[in-house]
This record gives sequence, C-alpha cells and structure tokens, in this order.
Amino acid sequence: MKSMINFIEFENQVISATYRNLMIGAQVVLVDVASGDQLPDPVTRITSPVPSGSLRIRLPASVKPGAYFLRALNGHGKEAAQSIQFCVA
Repeated sequence: MKSMINFIEFENQVISATYRNLMIGAQVVLVDVASGDQLPDPVTRITSPVPSGSLRIRLPASVKPGAYFLRALNGHGKEAAQSIQFCVA
C-alpha cells in the first residue's frame, strides 16, 4: 500500500490536504524546503480508523514566510509520503 498526501490549498493560514493509506497514529508535519528542517508545530496526528481522508491544518503565527511541504510519518516515525511544495507568504 503506497501512502500519499496531497496539498490542496493554503488560505487564511489554513492548509487543506487529502491523504490515502495512512493509518491511525501517523503524523503529518510541516517541513521547511530551504533548511529541510521539520517544524515542531504544527504536528497533526491521524486519528480516523479510515485510511483515507482530509486534513485542515491551521498554521501558528510563528511560521515564517517561505516554501514548505507536508511530510507524513508512519506510526514508527519513518517517512510514508510527501506533498508538493507550496509557499506561505
């Protein structure tokens, strides 16, 4: 089963995304493209028993303008999927 996370849009400090084949306990994190660093906040945990769904992630004010992508980590903390890059202004 190949996991996927798809960035849909960024509007009003909220990221909309869909995912497939992510199980309960998986995490979705924000990664800075320039540094490759995972941001400590926000971290979204998949809690639905259904392996496909959608997410709305509100960005805290501490997120600086730049290019980012979403990374999905499985329950063991290993990378499961990555979205396309998008810009936060």
